[in-house]
Amino acid sequence: MTSVTKVETSNDLKYAKIYVSVLGDEVQKAEVMTGLKSAQGFIRKQIAERINLRVTPELKFIMDSSLEHGMKISKLLSEISK
Repeated sequence: MTSVTKVETSNDLKYAKIYVSVLGDEVQKAEVMTGLKSAQGFIRKQIAERINLRVTPELKFIMDSSLEHGMKISKLLSEISK
């Protein structure tokens, strides 16, 4: 499962950092990041067609492990409470 957890843009909207969370093992995470990086131009083109901006932002995909970390903490807390 892949989710976009956060997007940060520069003030001039020329750059966008897209934080992506992937639930799976390290191989799956690497495959998702490779796929996103290879589709970066296509995704940028789709954004340009759908959003009327003077400049379409340059996209940078970043792995976000906060959801996975939160799930581990939740699991540990539930084990402690038993």
